[in-house]
Amino acid sequence: MAIFINDQISIDESEIHLDFVQASGPGGQNVNKVASKVQLRFDTNSPSLPDEVRVRLSQIAGSRITEDGTLLIEAKRYRSQERNRADAIGRLIELIRRATIKPKTRRKTKPTQAAVQKRLETKRRHSEIKKLRQRVEDD
Repeated sequence: MAIFINDQISIDESEIHLDFVQASGPGGQNVNKVASKVQLRFDTNSPSLPDEVRVRLSQIAGSRITEDGTLLIEAKRYRSQERNRADAIGRLIELIRRATIKPKTRRKTKPTQAAVQKRLETKRRHSEIKKLRQRVEDD
């Protein structure tokens, strides 16, 4: 079965490796019996990801990517194993969707001549106001 990211990208479920571990935190006796924390591992070197998406994904994910290119997502928000599994897969999908968006290229712009003149005039006026606040010397 495939997980659809967008129109062009889909990931096969066999590319995602899920481990279930005991979670810490609230849950009473249940926390000692049930392995509800999910560790999702996804190899970013997967052929189902285009190169540019892979590069942006590694930048967005930051410290969640290991040196060999494996993305690690831990989900322990819920007490249920199934809800944590869905949460981890949802977070993976969201990360990849964010990586598919190309950042806008920044274009250098210069302020207009009128804007420069206005700024300088404002500075001059402010300077005059401050000069009027100074002490007056007696002659």
